[in-house]
Amino acid sequence: MLTSSMGYKGAFSAPHRAAALAGRDILEAGGTAIEAMVAAAAAVAVAYPHMNGIGGDGFWVIHRPGEAPVGISGCGRAAGLATPQWYTERGVTGVLPARGPLAALTVPGTIDGWAKALALVPKDRRMPLSDLLAPAIALAHDGIAVTANQSLTTAAKLDTLKGVPGFDAAFLVDGAPPAPGHLLRQTALGNTLARLAEVGLDDYYRGDIATTHAAFLEDTGSPLRLTDFHLFAADQVTPLTVTTSAGQLYNMIAPTQGVSSLMILALFDRLRATKAEGFEHLHGLIEATKQAFIQRNAELGDPDTMPSPAQDWLNPGHLDALAANIDMTRALPWPHEAKPGDTIWMGAADRDGMVVSFIQSVFWEFGSGLTCRDTGVFFQNRGAGFALADGPNQLGPYRRPFHTLNPALAQLDDGRVMAYGTMGGEGQPQTQAAVFTRHVIYGQDLQAAVTAPRWLLGKTWGETTTTLKLEDRFDPALVSALKDAGHEVEMIAPFSDTAGHAGAVVLHPQGLIEAASDPRADGAALAF
Repeated sequence: MLTSSMGYKGAFSAPHRAAALAGRDILEAGGTAIEAMVAAAAAVAVAYPHMNGIGGDGFWVIHRPGEAPVGISGCGRAAGLATPQWYTERGVTGVLPARGPLAALTVPGTIDGWAKALALVPKDRRMPLSDLLAPAIALAHDGIAVTANQSLTTAAKLDTLKGVPGFDAAFLVDGAPPAPGHLLRQTALGNTLARLAEVGLDDYYRGDIATTHAAFLEDTGSPLRLTDFHLFAADQVTPLTVTTSAGQLYNMIAPTQGVSSLMILALFDRLRATKAEGFEHLHGLIEATKQAFIQRNAELGDPDTMPSPAQDWLNPGHLDALAANIDMTRALPWPHEAKPGDTIWMGAADRDGMVVSFIQSVFWEFGSGLTCRDTGVFFQNRGAGFALADGPNQLGPYRRPFHTLNPALAQLDDGRVMAYGTMGGEGQPQTQAAVFTRHVIYGQDLQAAVTAPRWLLGKTWGETTTTLKLEDRFDPALVSALKDAGHEVEMIAPFSDTAGHAGAVVLHPQGLIEAASDPRADGAALAF
């Protein structure tokens, strides 16, 4: 029987064991969940580079006992030079490049997100930054065993990454993808992390690291300049929220798709589906997803350019109207424009009742692929999510691109606090809905809810079809019922990366902490 990891002193969930161990060790040493998360965020950037890195963005939702949840948006803004005209002058028409220097057009935001989160820890109990970054520095210098996931992903994406400046030297072996188990050292990245530990995180934006990166980016053809790094700052924000019959749910503000994740669960709540794993459960969530994604695709972008605030989408009257559009017997014809992306999610809870939901990403696998030899940092391609045409997501100086990233947190009516999330681009809101409903609505064990078969409507991880993809572990009768209702079903592997790498941490009111991690990834759920 599948059961979650349990303890009373702390818990951590991560998609790579090295990150989970780094976070657990900080918690055991008396650090807060925020500090544990920074340690793990640095470690996972080294140990799982195809999924994330310090050249990407990061988002936090943080629960502190007796206080309203806070969010931190480490969302990089576009370069000051980044305009449609700048790109058309360089021969770019239609869509923005996804790889190479022209794809590296937004400032990486995750490091300042770490800094803003650490600022929430009382000064008299903060651990030294050098202690937090020490595990990642050691991993980078001593080397990691390349996972099968990294090896396979590198091979699958090699055609688009090979030859991008700096990538081959950093992540290939004699011009080929590293085999599983290969000892991969990232000495330059370790040196960069060591400098941050010594002089502070701000060096990434206003110190020697920023100067090195700006020169490299300009030399290779990116529009990013030193001024863009100097101007950047992560933001402390008020998360989006919605009330359901289970409690208060929170997620990240625009330009992330956090609003979509909240809409799906709020719409499903209105459908009153009574039976887990049956037709009503899956069909209801899938149709709620469609309603949320239709509005997301039409209106979501930089909040400064959206026609209405994302919080307005969560008004009860608006959700009632969308729920009324759902036919619980027939599937709404699909497809729609999909949103790709690859990411890591991690969760932590400490003995004092702080709970953190965190997500970090470089967008596609290895981001733009553009890698600075001097620092070991590769830069995200999140700017590929911009559009050159008019609309809420049009490219412009200092604008923020659409983000698939969204860390979820719930304060349940029974007193539990739940942090949950996943990687998977288009699949993130769908996987969140699967895990949340299974555990909270239908009472499944937390680990069982994460391990259970999942689905994906649309594209992710390079998929070319917009079908409803079901892992090949569902009841055949349920699969037939979905087909009969008009869903275009495609079966995928029993434990498929396409279904995401999920995790969750739950703090009970009496102090018990549960954690779960996804067998689809290389992670661990550690409670003690």
